[in-house]
Amino acid sequence: MTAAVTPARIDARGDFQRWRRRSRLVRRLRVILPALIGLILLAMLGFVLQTTLMGRDTARQEADAPIELVNPRFVGKDDKGRAFVLTAASAVRDENDYQRVLLDRPALILDAEGVNPTRVTAKSGVYNEDRRMLNLEGGVKMSGGDVTFETISSIFNTATGELEGQGQISGASQLGEITAKSYGVYDKGERLVFKGGVRGRIDSK
Repeated sequence: MTAAVTPARIDARGDFQRWRRRSRLVRRLRVILPALIGLILLAMLGFVLQTTLMGRDTARQEADAPIELVNPRFVGKDDKGRAFVLTAASAVRDENDYQRVLLDRPALILDAEGVNPTRVTAKSGVYNEDRRMLNLEGGVKMSGGDVTFETISSIFNTATGELEGQGQISGASQLGEITAKSYGVYDKGERLVFKGGVRGRIDSK
């Protein structure tokens, strides 16, 4: 004769199995949760380090980048107190020589406070602060009063207020036309000097 399994024994065995499953789950969670926390902390630390290093690189690149001025305007006077104004589309200081300022589409106005100021424009220019010299290059155009001239390059001395240029120059006024190989503008534009192969045509009225 065999003994019958009572409901009380079946419930005790079921409770034991459930306790064992919960116990195994708790042991796994005790390993998995700290590991997840560790991974999250490592990921956060890596993100902070990457952001810090990238920020330093970006800041270093920005610090090394040349400073560019948009639509700069320089106002000055020569040694005789005559005012001039220099503007440009943009200005960038030379990385290799901080005394040089590179200008895009510069425009120079001589005797800016006078009755007949002279205006000179070019495609590009370089201003040397230590020598106080402005070099204008490419499509240099000069106009003042009823006179207009075109040439390749010109040099303006901000100390003396004199404008000079080498290369073929051609101009026109109410009196006629003139061509030469070099020129100079002196005395606030009142005196123009042409040299080298000077040819002119005077219109009679």
